[in-house]
Amino acid sequence: MQISFPYPEMKPMDVPEQNLLGVFSPSIVEVRESVEQIIDRALSNPIGSVALTRLLKGGERVLIVVDDYTRSTPLQEILPRLIKELQHAGVNKKDIHILVALGTHRPMTEDEMIKKFGPDLSKQYPILNHSWWDPSQLINLGETEKGTPILVNRMVKEVDFIVGIGQIVPHRVSGFSGGCNIVQPGICGEETTGKTHWLSARFRGREILGKIENPVKDEIERVALKAGLKWIINTIQDGTGRTVDAVAGDPIPAYRKGGNRSLQVYQAELPQDADIVVADSHPYDSELWLASKGIYASELVVKQDGVVILVSPCPEGVSPSHPEVLEFGYQTFENADLLFRQGKIHKLTAAAHLVHVGRVIKERAKGIFVSQGISKEEKERLGFIHAEDPQKALEMAFSLTGRDAKVAVLQRGGEVLPVIKNS
Repeated sequence: MQISFPYPEMKPMDVPEQNLLGVFSPSIVEVRESVEQIIDRALSNPIGSVALTRLLKGGERVLIVVDDYTRSTPLQEILPRLIKELQHAGVNKKDIHILVALGTHRPMTEDEMIKKFGPDLSKQYPILNHSWWDPSQLINLGETEKGTPILVNRMVKEVDFIVGIGQIVPHRVSGFSGGCNIVQPGICGEETTGKTHWLSARFRGREILGKIENPVKDEIERVALKAGLKWIINTIQDGTGRTVDAVAGDPIPAYRKGGNRSLQVYQAELPQDADIVVADSHPYDSELWLASKGIYASELVVKQDGVVILVSPCPEGVSPSHPEVLEFGYQTFENADLLFRQGKIHKLTAAAHLVHVGRVIKERAKGIFVSQGISKEEKERLGFIHAEDPQKALEMAFSLTGRDAKVAVLQRGGEVLPVIKNS
């Protein structure tokens, strides 16, 4: 069977039918509502809260925190409706500010801002990138009960009300994105983000990825609530990227309901574990820091001592914001912990990323990487086996596992949540 990839420059792969377990991807959901109707319904029926027009008294300063270029949240449909609600509640236009939750990603470019927000909105409201790397732009709010330092964008103390906008998809660090993730890691400093990511690194992917409630998400929620997050609007997209549902309201119950809906959409059942897992990273394709989501999904269904093949273009290379990844390569938890305690790795966010991938390609399986944006030397330094194209990667995998190996293909590997049937 011929397997194609969502990248024009990438050759297809032929998998013998007797080896193929199947091709797995998020569901395609049939909906009759428009995106605008879905958003309006969510705003009119908030979860765990009254409507914004009743919650706000008028005259408040409002901070809207939105996700960045790495997410496909339909901001051009959401923001006008949210702003209209705020204005109906008596909030003045001059008191509405928009902050882009970068986490520890690079800043959005002007072109990316226009593409995501639209040309009109970009001119009407000040839209700022969160400067996670600049201590002068952060404020210290103490610690959580678990000892996580709360360093967050100083704008949270310059406003009266904070609304977060994002999408809910499976997420290796926190189980699912969405909810309080818009604050942590969205608008926190690296020290705060490092603590939650390092906590996640202590768990294997099967213990966190796709779990709506888990110890990491709990800590993320503690940070966000102490920072003042009051309300969220989160969307759920299907396997085509189309918005199929949305939730709004209190950050905790609204996220929980949205997480269950996301689970229905993104979960894909496999009949058994696979010897070889082939995953693209779509729609997280710009750099390996993001494309690794395809690796995380593969961990859930690859056999011990199997092979994971990642196919992703990565035109921005390994990680513009985190040079430590290429410097140290992917590591076991023990090695990354030692490097951090020795002061060789300074950022826990980077150390956690090294472990998240290392748990797959160092401890569970071998990793083969097909990417034009990353050189053979860089792949090998990271701990991958280099392959020129997907077909050669598959032949390498068969040579490692045997010709009888069962192959699972994960499409939209950056989002799909593969599970073993009846497991």
